[in-house]
Amino acid sequence: MTAKRFPLAMLLFTAAAFLLLAWHPRADRFTWFMENVPVLIGAPVLVLTHRRFPLSHLLYGLIALHCLVLMVGGYWTYAEVPAGHWVKAWLHLARNPYDRLGHLFQGFVPVLVFREVMLRKGVLRPGAWSVVVLLFMTLGLSASYELLEWQTAVWTGSSADAFLGSQGDPWDTQWDMACALIGASLALGLLSRIHDRSMEKLSNP
Repeated sequence: MTAKRFPLAMLLFTAAAFLLLAWHPRADRFTWFMENVPVLIGAPVLVLTHRRFPLSHLLYGLIALHCLVLMVGGYWTYAEVPAGHWVKAWLHLARNPYDRLGHLFQGFVPVLVFREVMLRKGVLRPGAWSVVVLLFMTLGLSASYELLEWQTAVWTGSSADAFLGSQGDPWDTQWDMACALIGASLALGLLSRIHDRSMEKLSNP
């Protein structure tokens, strides 16, 4: 697939999934909207910046997958995603684990976005210090999202319960940030070399 067609394919895939999952979601519209805010903001930003600063194919693919995770969570709410209930029953868990998957992706994908932008802009150089900086940036993003959830609950009261998705866990905020950190660490450990090759193709299509 050519350099131009792959981002378009990912955009069309995301748009089709968005329209499908926006049609009569199981969650209330407020929860659906709040869960889809990253998609509603991120997708237009990527479209507007594509010509000036195109991203690697690896990143476009992972972002599309992350959008799908968010949209599925928005359709059912994270506590009610059927696949999560299957895993809960299979592993005899106390709660639906789909929320944990969502926060793993909240670390896994954004850390590579930070990495690509920072390396290509010359802000960071590959090495141990860049890993530390990227992990802290991802934790900062995760903490910011937790603050958003907190303020949404303060402003809207019980109507934000489904958006919070804590499922009665008093340590849900800490678990969410821990999952983001684990996801970011996995992404850097498993995909850094693949990511480097994907970025090289931008200069040598």
